[in-house]
Amino acid sequence: MKVLVIGSGAREHALVSQLKKDSSVTDIFIAPGNDGMKSEGTCIPIEVEDVECLLKFAKNEGIDLTVVGPETSLMAGIANAFNEAKLPIFAPTKESALIEGSKCFAKELMKKYEIPTGSYEVFREYDSGIQYINSIKGPIVLKADGLCGGKGVVIANNHHEAKEALEEMMVDKTFGSAGEAVIIEEFLEGEEYSLMAFVNGEKVYPMVVAQDHK
Repeated sequence: MKVLVIGSGAREHALVSQLKKDSSVTDIFIAPGNDGMKSEGTCIPIEVEDVECLLKFAKNEGIDLTVVGPETSLMAGIANAFNEAKLPIFAPTKESALIEGSKCFAKELMKKYEIPTGSYEVFREYDSGIQYINSIKGPIVLKADGLCGGKGVVIANNHHEAKEALEEMMVDKTFGSAGEAVIIEEFLEGEEYSLMAFVNGEKVYPMVVAQDHK
């Protein structure tokens, strides 16, 4: 098999290392990859959001399977494009990836299906967000809606910190378009863990529980 791995970080490096152990994998291409991955595969200078070029490369090279790491590539609709071209790809569609790509969508999904989550409000205007902050007690959690590379969440201990964070997100555009909508929610205290699963149609295959220690 010829495999194409999309991405350039530690996540993708781990994927490449595991794929190399599979005897059925003959060639591994990485787009764009990094210098540390060159010994394990062929790095291709195509950015993760350039879906058109990635699709063209996969067709021309006869790629048997594409594995996607970055959320930005998912939100660019790479799975949709590859599915339409009938090219095998391991990645959720753009619509499914909204659970990760939009915190507002994820919260609304949890609310709709009665999945326990902290109480929240969504704001798309700075002034209304300020009014809401003034009406609640701290600590206050603010989340920029879109992808922020793990930096879009602020835990504010008081109103002053919360207002500063909201201004950075919605006025200063610290996170770009990701801050066009902001969630303001209650602070929950306790242990946090991640339970991920592979989903294929109606079949769900859970992975082991993991905990991220920041």
